[in-house]
Amino acid sequence: MKPNNKLTVFRWQPIVYITLLGVMLVGCKAGKNYTRPDLDLPSQYRNSDTDSLDTANIATINWREFFDDSVLVSLIDTALQNNLNLQQYAKDVNIATQDLKQARVNFLPEINAELGYYEREYHSEGYYASPSGRYYGDGEAPKTWYLTQVNHRNTLAASWEIDVWGRFRRQKESALATFMQTTEFLKAVQTSLVAEVASSYYNLLMLKEQLKVAQRNLDLNDSTLRIVELQFKAGQVTSLAVRQTEAQKLVAASLIPQIEGEIEIQNNNLNRLLGKYPGEVPTGKELKEVSLKTKMAAGVPLELMTNRPDVAAAEFSLVAANARVGVAQALKYPSLTLGADVGLDAMSLKDLFNPGLSLFGIFTGSITQPIFQRRRLKTNYQIALLERDIAELGFRENLLNAVTEVSNELVKNQKLLEEFEIAEQRLANAQTAVRNADMLFKSGFANYLEVITAQSNALDTELELASTRMEILVSNIELYRALGGGWE
Repeated sequence: MKPNNKLTVFRWQPIVYITLLGVMLVGCKAGKNYTRPDLDLPSQYRNSDTDSLDTANIATINWREFFDDSVLVSLIDTALQNNLNLQQYAKDVNIATQDLKQARVNFLPEINAELGYYEREYHSEGYYASPSGRYYGDGEAPKTWYLTQVNHRNTLAASWEIDVWGRFRRQKESALATFMQTTEFLKAVQTSLVAEVASSYYNLLMLKEQLKVAQRNLDLNDSTLRIVELQFKAGQVTSLAVRQTEAQKLVAASLIPQIEGEIEIQNNNLNRLLGKYPGEVPTGKELKEVSLKTKMAAGVPLELMTNRPDVAAAEFSLVAANARVGVAQALKYPSLTLGADVGLDAMSLKDLFNPGLSLFGIFTGSITQPIFQRRRLKTNYQIALLERDIAELGFRENLLNAVTEVSNELVKNQKLLEEFEIAEQRLANAQTAVRNADMLFKSGFANYLEVITAQSNALDTELELASTRMEILVSNIELYRALGGGWE
């Protein structure tokens, strides 16, 4: 007998129709493609130097070139390799990479193999169906606990959901944006780490400079005390002069252990950033040898979109949220799934590997439309819309904070430089006053109080000058960080 070709075609028609329908709808996509919102950025930063607008933005300078101390560069290298917090964020990037790989294969069919399946089904007299005559042949089946079915099966099952509404494409888009966001987070952590190591290093240089100042001042106080004691023995001054000069010396002496303690704490904190246990950190240049950057080009606010990692991460968060709106919308629409099960199925093990007796195939196609999900799909869609709005507000806020930070650092750097110039003049005057007071004191034309006052003023001014110099260096670093430098 010839096979009924018409019947065969008829059996395949539903699957063909479903497939064609899926192909026609595959161009449809739920959700909207991401477009950057109108940010209305200013053309330049407040307090920026208009003469430097044509100069390259310092954020594009590699940190190895930005810092001119080889010891500091080596410390930053160590921190980038060993810092534990940075390593944790690097693992987050690896996790995002795996999620992205998963999202990229959602388009492919899902295939499962069932190998070596074996089943024996027993029933008793009250079972609604009669025993399998094929298994017992002409013999009579038992009344109790008779064997109804034996099944040996090897199956290859495939299921493929056609991405009609672009749900998988939106999921891939969201995963890619999340991956990029995590990558930008890693850059932001690196930028902060570079800035923190450099700031801590310069703070350590400042403390060492202040320790030298305190030790010089103590030696000067000691010299003054010896002269006062000689004058006391000669009857030129009272014991009050000796006591007051001693008190001034003790004040200078007490400053030394205070600074030494701060140096140890700073060493420990810097080692923590380097991923090391507490210990002494080597230093290169002295604080006064580190050049101050008086002219630094900040570029324009629009460059923050690409140079500053946290701003870029905030935008990628918005891209991901926008894609999740499409995913939530696509879940409300019909889903098209094609399936196929092909394998060998036999009652007897000896027939299992005989395709002529055991080969079977099941081919399915279905369109599923959610109808009543207790508002879950609508709720998820509305939440996705609100989360996208929140992400956009977060992006705007992040960008606003970035522009504000840069403007603040620009004015801070400018005013610290002005303050430093005044402090240099004050120190020159104070040092001249110390020399004059000492000379007049030894000549008998000035009393010990004038000497003590001059020394105290010089000490405070010199300590303040070192502190101001360090603040300028840190302000330079913070401006570099605020502009997005330190991750390239």
